[in-house]
Parts: sequence; structure tokens; C-alpha cells
Amino acid sequence: MARRIAAGAAYGGGSVGLIGAAAVGVLLAEVQLAKRSVGGGTAPIPPRGNGLYGLSFGRENPLHLAVLGDSTAAGQGVRRAGHTPGALLASGLAAVAERPVEVRNIALPGARSDDLERQVTQLLADRTRTPDVCVIMIGANDVTHRMPPTQSVRYLASAVRRLRTAGAEVIVGTCPDLGTIEPVYQPLRWLARRVSRQLAAAQTIVVVEQGGRTVSLGDLLGPEFAANPREMFGADNYHPSAEGYATAAMAMLPTLCAALGLWPESDALDVDRDEDMLPVARAAATAASEAGTEVTGARAPWALLKHRRRRRLPAADAASHEPADHTAPAEDRAGPS
Repeated sequence: MARRIAAGAAYGGGSVGLIGAAAVGVLLAEVQLAKRSVGGGTAPIPPRGNGLYGLSFGRENPLHLAVLGDSTAAGQGVRRAGHTPGALLASGLAAVAERPVEVRNIALPGARSDDLERQVTQLLADRTRTPDVCVIMIGANDVTHRMPPTQSVRYLASAVRRLRTAGAEVIVGTCPDLGTIEPVYQPLRWLARRVSRQLAAAQTIVVVEQGGRTVSLGDLLGPEFAANPREMFGADNYHPSAEGYATAAMAMLPTLCAALGLWPESDALDVDRDEDMLPVARAAATAASEAGTEVTGARAPWALLKHRRRRRLPAADAASHEPADHTAPAEDRAGPS
């Protein structure tokens, strides 16, 4: 199915669906019920977290990190800039590279993949600050708003292609497993898991084809949410808390470092960690079912499936962070996804 979605995106098809119309109706109805059951608060407007991190390494020659996508990329649910994914990744990247890292977070809460064109255009408009690496987190709103999956991955492929052409490394956190949100009941849980995993696999195929890398978010936060719901959910009881975002950032940091040639690990496959070289579609499907898995292109049509060792993130505190701003512009105040 992921292969069909990716092919439909490449050749202009738009009719490949993930589930039938009747199932979609059930899914959407139960999603709204789940949101009302889970929700109970209002997510604060996410702080931008833009600015310079790792000031202990000076201010000269910073790495440029850009964050694009939806509410998860923006950090919806936390109040401090240092708790957003961009800030967490920048702090970790600065510690590994021993260089300051400048963050530009232009993600928009509520965004779907069709907003990536606008975000990329905004990012690349300033030619004096071409990003070294871009992180994209997108897909959940595409599922809940019934965007055709072929359109969804077509928009993503176009965004990755433009960023790669501009010279940036691109890492995509693929669609999370919507079946892990509590409370979500059957048949919604099964449908949500199937839909989101199929989209995640299709995203992986098109991203790798465009020269990017993916990290599957999947049910990465599922066990933590189940065991510590008060700690892992944010103020609205729907978006992740600071601890939740830190868990996701820890999974993505090794791939950012590897893409920039900073990670001390060898790229040799580690059989003990179930790493392998597989056809792209098979690697995508495997990654979608196992959170925290990196997929990067090798010689076509093969891809590397890796499970990199994670490093705990340093705190993004005032001593290492000079923010450019702490509030979102009015155009970004679209509410939680």
C-alpha cells in the first residue's frame, strides 16, 4: 500500500485511499470523541524557540537548523522555548558539534502537508541563512482531515526536494501512530494505527527518493503515555509535555548528527540492533512498525535501516540560549492540531 501511495504521488494519481469511505466516517467520528475525552485544557501558544543555542561554544560560524511542520514540530503543549523540539535538538546538536546552533522554527500548529510549500518558501526567502539541516514533522493532520495520501506525500516530496536542492540535509519525523492516543477504542484504534503507519511508510519512500532521511515516530511515546500520562501529556491533555518532546528529540538527534557527519558511530550495520539493508519499500514498512528507526538511502533501490544509540539531551537553559523571540506570530495562532 505504501508503494502504491508513493507511486500515485509520483505519477499524479490521487485516488489511492487508505481505508474505505464508511471506515473513514467511523474514524473521524471517534477521533472527535477521543479529542473531547482526552482534552480538558487549552494548549498554550507554542514559544518559537528561535535563536542561538550552545553559546558556551561562542557565536561564530553557527550551524543553521530549521524546523517545519505541524503542532508537534512547533512544540504545542509546552510554555518554555527550551522545551520545544527545535530547542532540544539544537542543544544536543551544539553539544555534539561543539558549535553554536541557530534555530528557525516556522512550523504551524494545525498545518497539513499542503502548507509545506509556504513554509519552505518562507524559509528559503532569506538566502543569507540557508539551513544546514531541516527537521520536518508532519502527517497527523493529513489523516484526521482526510487528505488523500497521494497528495500528502506529493507535497512532502516537493518540500524535501526543494530543501535538498538548496543544499540542506533533511530529516523527516514520519506520521505518528494515532492509535496510541488515550482513550482511543476499537475500531478507531486499529483504523488509526493502520492509516498512520501506511502514511508513515509512504512518507519514508518519497523522502528517501529525494535524498532525505526519516525517523519513525510511530508509537514512540505510547508506552510513556500509558505509564505516565500526567508527565507525558501537556496542559491540554492531548499534545506531548516537555518530557514527551524530549523523548522524540532523543530519537531524532542521532540522525541529525549522522546527516551532518558528526556522529561518532560508524555507519556499519549492527546486526545486534537488527540493522539491515533492504529494498526501500520493505525498509519503510519495517520502520513504520518500529518507532525510532532511521531509514536512509543507499544504492537504489536499497535503503539502510538503522537503530542508532540515543544520547540524553543537555538542558536548553538561559546560559546556553539566546532567543530571538518567545512568541508565535499572529499567522501561526491557528490552534492545536
